[in-house]
Amino acid sequence: MAYGIQIEVWGKYALFSRPEMKTERVSYDVITPSAARGLIEAVYWHPGLKYLIDSIYVCNPIRFTNIRRNEVSQKISASNVREVMNGKNAPLFISASEAIQQRASLVLTDVRYIISAHFEMTAKANADDTPEKFYAMICERLKGGRHFSQPYFGCREFPANVRLFDGALPPPPEDLLGKKDLGFVLYDMDYSDPKDIRPMFFRATMTDGMLNLKDCGVVS
Repeated sequence: MAYGIQIEVWGKYALFSRPEMKTERVSYDVITPSAARGLIEAVYWHPGLKYLIDSIYVCNPIRFTNIRRNEVSQKISASNVREVMNGKNAPLFISASEAIQQRASLVLTDVRYIISAHFEMTAKANADDTPEKFYAMICERLKGGRHFSQPYFGCREFPANVRLFDGALPPPPEDLLGKKDLGFVLYDMDYSDPKDIRPMFFRATMTDGMLNLKDCGVVS
């Protein structure tokens, strides 16, 4: 038996980066299923369960804004770390003042979603783990506003508020009425082969603000 939950998430900014945009970051129109799963895992994660996103309901109009952020132009090299471990005298840090650069991002603003999900037990569950136990723990943490790590919308600079949702869906924004084709959207990453991790995409169709992810036709 699969236990379902609904959560309401909201925040000032969100950035779910499109992989086809290389230099400047551009967000998808809506939160991706993998990002939605990450929000729930920030509240409660256990190797004995697996979250599956059933639907995403967009409560607010889809609005974008441009921002600029300070970033660094490099990352710590694994080969450099190995050389230091073997006795080479070299710095193991990035100087932000030297490697700083500004990058523009097209981000979502004033986002609010209602995410419906369920979880299934995995082979890594302990003998005394039960779906009822996990469901009670998830609801308790959501009601108490607790989480293992800060939930965020795509980037850690954009924190997300998360709470348990129990009620009727609000009416969709006027500009989201009808059916809208959002094109191909990232669904998740396929980690079944650690040596060949593949992205999975689906053709996103939103109807009256609702993105139904059941049988959405995932391709990799």
